[in-house]
Order: sequence, then structure tokens, then C-alpha cells
Amino acid sequence: MATMSDQPTTDLATLSIDDFVASMPEGMGALSEKMGVKIIELGADRVVATMPVEGNTQPYGLLHGGASVVLAETLGSIGSALVAPPDRIPVGVDISATHHRSATSGTVTGVATPAHVGRSMATWEIVISDERGKRLCTSRITCALVPAR
Repeated sequence: MATMSDQPTTDLATLSIDDFVASMPEGMGALSEKMGVKIIELGADRVVATMPVEGNTQPYGLLHGGASVVLAETLGSIGSALVAPPDRIPVGVDISATHHRSATSGTVTGVATPAHVGRSMATWEIVISDERGKRLCTSRITCALVPAR
């Protein structure tokens, strides 16, 4: 198993999506993989991913709010890894989500943009929309950028 000391010292923002995922100690992470999260755009100023609604619903057939939070945290954590100094890794310390409407089918898309990037902390806003472009959720995550062990 990989450890945090395996964190790459390269500029992650210059990697392709496949190379970025391969460079992470646990790839996309088991939860994101189980939920079908797919990165489609990767950059220090914008990270985009999709997730299917099917398989990520609550008992009434609606997209589970927790699934939206998983997508948001995945995007914010990836964005934070991209902007972190090479000797630091992101650790989520706060996340919030406002659910505006839900989805019952199709694919949702999350777009993460930085609200603040510093040496020891990064905050990202994530907007999750349905296939019609309707906003489903607005989330914000703050990651501490801690020294890699």
C-alpha cells in the first residue's frame, strides 16, 4: 500500500488526467470509484468531474445529498492537490453543501473553482448541475495543506 510519503514532487497540474490519477497513492479513492466519479477536466483553476445518478440515490429515487457531497469533496481535494506545494498534501477540514434541487436520472457534473489558495490552506467552490445545466448543489470545501510524511 502506498503511503503519504509517496506523494509526487512533480507539478501535478501539468499531468494528464490518467497520469494524475496514477500518481495518487490510492488513485481516485475507493469511494469515488464506487460512485462512478470520472474526472473530465483538470487544472489549477478548474476541475470538472461527472457522476451518474443511478446507483447514487436515496430511498425516494432522488440523487442522494451525500453523493453530491462526495463529488464535491473529491473535486475540492483534487484541486487542492493541484495547487499545494510539492511537499504538502490536502486534508479536508470543512465542507458545506446547499441542495437546491435534485435529479432522478442521468449524469451530474461538478465544476470546482478556487476561492482561496494559500501555502497552508485552499478553499474551493463546487457547483453541481444536471444535464440541462440546472444547478443542483453549491458546495464549498476547505483543505489544510499539511506537510507530507
